[in-house]
Amino acid sequence: MNTTDAWDHAGPHILRVRVQEQHIDLMQHTNNVNYLQWLENVAWDHSEKLGLTPSHYQACGHGLVVRQHELNYLAATRLGDELLLGTWITQIDKLSLYRQFQFVRVGDGQTVFRARTHYVCVDIAQGRVRRMPAEFTQTYSAALVPAA
Repeated sequence: MNTTDAWDHAGPHILRVRVQEQHIDLMQHTNNVNYLQWLENVAWDHSEKLGLTPSHYQACGHGLVVRQHELNYLAATRLGDELLLGTWITQIDKLSLYRQFQFVRVGDGQTVFRARTHYVCVDIAQGRVRRMPAEFTQTYSAALVPAA
């Protein structure tokens, strides 16, 4: 598979997973709850590679929480399928961060899933929406995908 042709944007952060038995449901394909977990896994992996870990979030008392998910299941995945989970930061402002996700099956290069997530910054102790700390803004802005 030539992954450079498969991606919606250049330079995705990629996490590789294989569909395992615990991911399979009654319909013999990956249960949709696993896609949500994979969104979280690849987003955290990306944040950590950028230098923002859960401990950084705790130290500054702020974190990003999901405000809205848009999920599009495009093709079923099955036991043994190897997937590339790609993500990009597409927008950031003083309160919000937006990510896009694309999951590509390695075997045939097919995009099997796309998602968009809107996160808001919150004060961890109070759970209230707050302005994003400068460290978040600087780090995540550096990874922002150029507008198409």
